[in-house]
Amino acid sequence: MGKRVLGVDLHLDVGTGRRALEAALRDAVSSGRLPAGTKLPGSRSLAQDLGVARGTVVEAYAQLVAEGRLVSATGSGTRVADTRPPGKPAPETPSRAGFDLRPGRPDLSLFPRALWAAGVRRTLAAASRESMDYSDPAGLKGLREAVATYLARARGVRVDAGAVVVTSGFTHGLAVLARALRDTGVRTIGTEDPGLAHHRSVIHAAGLATTPLAVDAEGASLPGDAGAALLTPAHQHPRGVVLSPGRRAAFLEWAREHDGIVVEDDYDGEFRYDQNPVGALQAQAPDHVVFAGSTSKTLAPGLRIGWLVVPGRLRIPVLDAVAATGATVGTPAQLAIADLLDRGDYDRHVRRARQVYRKRRTELAARLAPLDGIPAGLHALLPLASRQEEKRVIDAGLAAGLRLQGINAAGYWHSAGRPESGLIIGYATPPQHAWGPALDALAELLADAAIKPW
Repeated sequence: MGKRVLGVDLHLDVGTGRRALEAALRDAVSSGRLPAGTKLPGSRSLAQDLGVARGTVVEAYAQLVAEGRLVSATGSGTRVADTRPPGKPAPETPSRAGFDLRPGRPDLSLFPRALWAAGVRRTLAAASRESMDYSDPAGLKGLREAVATYLARARGVRVDAGAVVVTSGFTHGLAVLARALRDTGVRTIGTEDPGLAHHRSVIHAAGLATTPLAVDAEGASLPGDAGAALLTPAHQHPRGVVLSPGRRAAFLEWAREHDGIVVEDDYDGEFRYDQNPVGALQAQAPDHVVFAGSTSKTLAPGLRIGWLVVPGRLRIPVLDAVAATGATVGTPAQLAIADLLDRGDYDRHVRRARQVYRKRRTELAARLAPLDGIPAGLHALLPLASRQEEKRVIDAGLAAGLRLQGINAAGYWHSAGRPESGLIIGYATPPQHAWGPALDALAELLADAAIKPW
């Protein structure tokens, strides 16, 4: 019969008697379910858990010690022995590149651990018993109010708490939006070309089609007869351009004429280094624009906290989709991020991070040219002459201890065969102590690279 052994959380299939227990333990050791060094429960505890006599456990342990599968010492208990053949080394951890310059993450060493921990302790101590119950699928009211205040102040969004829906990051937000749009009759969403392949996959998983919106120096092109468009207007990913005033006006006119929806992905909108960030597109047409943000680039992607500001007509379909996906943010995390926002700690952290990333972007531009796009965000695009050159540089970088990402290798283009190539350099990714050496290694690697502006 199967028994759950308390203490080591080990499932043993045991029958009756010493031999059955010996066989179950022997199998757990030989199969690797009990790795070398695992401390086993004391004989009295194991006997109680399994409902057998203590002497049965003592005899079973003694037999496996005699076989060399277990080791026992006074004062340190019984452990699983190391049964590797003499001279055989322990398995090596797969080697990893020394510096990671792929885009998509902030410097995780900047995460304000002390502030976050203090916020969790403070808010949990003050939280009501009811706050730990199943919560509103839109998110805790206190967090929605804090998000609305922050977005209105920092990004110029026209919002109140009733329009905010808390999500488990942007990907979850996009998934529920795609479901909601599908349920309101949308069949196709225009997505930027180049743009993240993962976003297209999320949209396709909801049963919608995507159509490419070519990106040039002014940003994305209009979506034609699509029912919605997904844009990164403040800092296009990966090209790094800003949606021009003319294109912004054209998109809003398209949305009004076609009753379309623009999804504004403000993934790194707080990080502009040459001037104040471009204001939210949503402010010009809140009935036609969904504003989407998260803490993934400002704090850490592992928090899985994001938000949508949705037009009234989409609120119920979005909340229905949230309920259908079952993915919501836990109460402690919602309380903590609301605390950071209310106390101004979030703003202060963003300002500190902005200074770090501004310096890195300046240093990167001084060593490499020409970078595509504006000085903003957490990445920069370095155009290369060909697909072959892109692959050569990535392979050479890996050999030199640099993890790099190419625009073709990562599937940014909607269709294969595009001639444009380049590296998407995530200069925010390395921890602070590693940035200087990483930049030196990158500059050395690219000293003879074939660079070609688009």
